[in-house]
Formats: sequence, C-alpha cells, structure tokens
Amino acid sequence: MASVSVDEAMRRAIELGARGLGTTSPNPVVGCVLLDAEGEVVGEGFHAYAGGPHAEIVALAQAGERARGGTAVVTLEPCDHTGRTGPCSLALIQAGVARVVIAVPDPNPVASGGAATLRAAGVRVDLGVRTSEAEAGNIAWLTSMRRGWPYVIWKYAATLDGRSAAADGTSMWITSEAARIDVHALRGTVDAVVAGVGTVLADDPRLTARNLRDGSLAIRQPLRVVVDSEGRTPADARVRDGAARTWIATVAEVGAGKDGRVDLPALLAELHQRGVRAVLLEGGPRLAGAFLAQGLVDKIVGYVAPRLLGAGPAALIDAGVTTIAEAIDLELIDVTQIGPDLRITALPRKREG
Repeated sequence: MASVSVDEAMRRAIELGARGLGTTSPNPVVGCVLLDAEGEVVGEGFHAYAGGPHAEIVALAQAGERARGGTAVVTLEPCDHTGRTGPCSLALIQAGVARVVIAVPDPNPVASGGAATLRAAGVRVDLGVRTSEAEAGNIAWLTSMRRGWPYVIWKYAATLDGRSAAADGTSMWITSEAARIDVHALRGTVDAVVAGVGTVLADDPRLTARNLRDGSLAIRQPLRVVVDSEGRTPADARVRDGAARTWIATVAEVGAGKDGRVDLPALLAELHQRGVRAVLLEGGPRLAGAFLAQGLVDKIVGYVAPRLLGAGPAALIDAGVTTIAEAIDLELIDVTQIGPDLRITALPRKREG
C-alpha cells in the first residue's frame, strides 16, 4: 500500500469520526488513522458509542506491532483520564507511537491533557491539521463543552410565503415525504427534540426518530422535551408514550424567565447536565422566536415547500425584532433540494453589542 500524507490521513479520520454522529453522546465524535513508520495506513478507528472503545484504541488494535514508530492522526486530542475506558494517551505511549497529529485540542477539563502527557513521554505532538473541518464535524459537542449548554438547531417547515399552517390550522403536510424523511434523519443525530406545549396541544406529535416507510423506531431515540410553563400537556399525549424518554419542563421545575415562562437558558443548562450536547428545536413559532430573541439558536434548518397559502400562522413569531435594523442576519451555508422542497441551512450572525 502506498504511503499517505498526514493531511490525507486527517481527512480520512474526519470521515471516520462522522460515522459516530448521533450515537456517541455525551462523548464526542472522534476518528483516528494510524500510519506505520513508512507512512502506510495500518489502522483506522472511530468512536462508535458512549462506553465503547475510543477511536485510537480501535486503530491500535488493527495496527498491532506496526504502530510502533508510527504516527497517530486523530481528530481530537487523545483523552488523558480513566472513565468507562482507559486513557488513550497512555495506550498510544505503550504502543510505541512516535508521533501524534491532533486536529482539535480537547476543551473538556476532565479529559484534556493528553498532548502534554504524550510530549512528556517523548512523543512528538503536532496540532492544527484540518482544524476547521474537524471542528465542523464535532461542532455540537465542542460548543457544548466550551460554554456549558447544548448546541441548538432550529428546524422548521414552511411554504414559500413563510406559513407553517393554513388559516384553518391544518399543517399536515406542508412539505413532502422526502423532506420529512430527512427530518427524521436529522432527529437521529441529536440528543433531544424540543417543542412547545402549543405544538403538543395542536398537533399531538410523537417527536421520535422513525423510518417513515414502515413506521419503525430508530435504535437510538432523542429525549423528548416539552416546554410547558404551566404543565398543560395531556396525560394521553403521544409524547408521553413509551417510545422514548420525555421531560415536561415546567416553570415549577426549571424556573421562570423575565416573561414568566420557562427560563430557556436554565432549561439548556439542565439539559447539558443530563448529557445533552445537541438539541433540535422543532416547535412552535413562538418558542422558536423566544430562543432566537435570546440568542440561543446556533443553526437553522428550514424546509421550504414550493406552495403558497396567503394566510395562516407564520413560521416564526416574536423573535425580538421590531424594526428592519434589528433583523437577525443569517449566513447561508447550504441550500439543497430534497424532493420538491428546499432545505436551507444557515447560521445566525452574531449581533454587535
């Protein structure tokens, strides 16, 4: 096998890490490629699930003795603590690896320090290869670790004129089956799905990740969270079935914000404590507006159908904007056609001051 460059190996490690998206939380997604002393790939691995072997351990097991004198290329700084698994820094040292190339330092104070331990043992450590790509692939976990609350994605579906339902309240289905299948795939990558009690009362959603072809549930289900200030969620609501865990978040439990409703920053802090690293905010328009008004949304995924209604509820209400100068500007990062619909992905730009 021909030798590969460290840059090529890191690109492959990022691809490997992505395979764990949606199953590793509360741990990060990590990929690792091991090169022998001649630069040939002798081991690959990724972290598949929390409590399972880390990416470096999987790659070392494949490489065996060929790892000695070689290079480990890893998307995140090797852990330096003993949790459900042992420290990867020590495993790399014991395997005789001569060099470790890291894309992103570990921001978790519990697990960080692997680079220093490796250097102290005489291992060459290089940082910063394909950092932006590795960060993007692990953005939810990194963001959550750095600030103490989850990465929030607001997902909505609307007509071309921005309506989330018709004038009579009907909303099933604004977008196509292809778009809905895409949404269920998106649900499978997050740790919690959040909706307001208004959406629960109006639509009685399941908020589960499913295969729409046969109705089967995904293997891993996100936590279902209903933001319900006064505890109005009916006892027989579908979010209370046994298909997934559910938390009805009330003012009595979470605390009240300035508007007297559930304190959203406190809600996110509690979710972080529960191991939630990525949240999908699904409804409704007033709850989405409250999140946006407080600057709590990190990414927006909008499914826009080529349909017009001319009346009916808007997809977004009360986002704290009263004049054009206060508009929430977005950076478009992707526009993809899903069936007849468009999926638009954007990042809210930080406001000055």
